[in-house]
Formats: sequence, structure tokens, C-alpha cells
Amino acid sequence: MLRDITIGQYFPGNSVIHRLDPRFKIIITIIYIVMLFTGDNFLCLAVGAVFTFGAILLSRIPLKMFFKSVKPLFIFLIITSLINLLFMSRGDVLFEWKFIKITDEGLTTSAFMVIRIVLLIMGTSLLTYTTSPITLTDAIERLLSPLRKIKFPVHELAMMMSIALRFIPTLIEETDKIMSAQKARGAEIDTGSFAVRAKNLVSILVPLFISAFRRADELATAMECRCYHGGEGRTRLRQLRSAPRDYIALAVTVLFLAAVIVLGKLF
Repeated sequence: MLRDITIGQYFPGNSVIHRLDPRFKIIITIIYIVMLFTGDNFLCLAVGAVFTFGAILLSRIPLKMFFKSVKPLFIFLIITSLINLLFMSRGDVLFEWKFIKITDEGLTTSAFMVIRIVLLIMGTSLLTYTTSPITLTDAIERLLSPLRKIKFPVHELAMMMSIALRFIPTLIEETDKIMSAQKARGAEIDTGSFAVRAKNLVSILVPLFISAFRRADELATAMECRCYHGGEGRTRLRQLRSAPRDYIALAVTVLFLAAVIVLGKLF
């Protein structure tokens, strides 16, 4: 399960999506999220799905990687589906037994919410899959740069987000190693009742927290040894420059958003 978690990973490539300006990719991702939550019917979701799978196809990243990003949240999707299925009382009753009542509207809402969340995860994963953490940090800092006028710590915030994204795969790998080591010592992590397994998680969480704090301390020491003092006077190896393809991608995204808004009002 842990090896299926791909959050924060970057897959190098030379596709059209990879070559887009990261600032535009962040803006496009925000518009994409608005697109998914603006539509309130399956036709709007279909437009969002076309946009999502079109972008995935252009990124040249295997589709199975995006399904891997959804797999760790499978339990959450089931819970969301059951909540919408069992607590929606409007519509025609399809099944009823004691206090359980399933309606056609509850079934529709449940499927709609699951598809929306899956598309949301897959679409937003494309941002980190096609953008390196360093480039993403520079883009966030450039987009938030107007806030410097009100003394907002833009560079520090961008650096924190970059470090958090960078260390997600590292912590996942560390957790997998700790679990394997504890199993080799006879720890029963995957067996027993829920209470027993929750108690056995202590043998994983304690060394994981110790390792995370140690890595944070080592990173802070390394930054101090290199005289790191924030973004003041800092230069960049790669300068962010927009190209016509960035504006075309933004215009296409806006057109998809407009289509969702129109379809939402017509149907």
C-alpha cells in the first residue's frame, strides 16, 4: 500500500505539460478545481473528465500512476459513497430494510461525488508529477510576490511547501523500511483485531517521528552551514519565462470552465 502512494513524486519528461511554465500550471490547476466544483451534473463532470484525460495523455505519464494516486484513498471514497448513499432521503426508494433506505437520488449523488473526487485527485496529481519541487517553489514564490509589500513571508512559505512535498516520498519510504524491520523482529502489524493493530502502530510511529525530526535537524544544520538566509539577494539558475503554449493552455482551460458553467445552467 505504501509503495502505491505517489503524492509529491516528480516524473521527468519532455512532454507539452512538462514544458509549461509552472506559474501557469498552478493557475490552471486552480481553475481546474473550480471547474470540478462548479458543475452539478454528470455532463459537467464529463467535460472535466475529457480535460483530465486529455492532459494526462499529453503528459505521457502512464495512466496507472494516476490510479496509484487514487488507490490509497480507496477507503475514504467508500466512506464518502456510503454517507451520500445512506443519508440521502430524497427521491424514489430503491431498497429499504429497517433503518436503511437507498433512493435513486442518493445513488446518483454517491456516484457523482466519487467521480468528482477521483478526477480531483488525478488532475491535481498532474501538477507534482510534471513539475520538480524546486521549479514549483520558484513558481509559488513568483505568484505570491505581490504580498511582499505587506511584509508577508513569501519565500519562507514557498520553501516550506517545497520541503514538505520533497519529503513525502522520503517519509513513505522510511515508513516502509521501519514496517519491514519490525515485521522481521516478530511484530504483528497486519494481524489481530483493530485495537491490537492500532497498539502495534506505536512501534512504527515512534521511530518514524524520531527519523523525521533527525532529518529536519540535519536539513536545518546544512542550510545554516551554507549561510542560507532566505530569498533576499538570491539568484536562480533557471529563470521562469512564459511562452505562447502557456497562454494557449490557459485559454483552453478557461474555455472548458466556461463550457461547464454553461452546461450547468442549461441542464
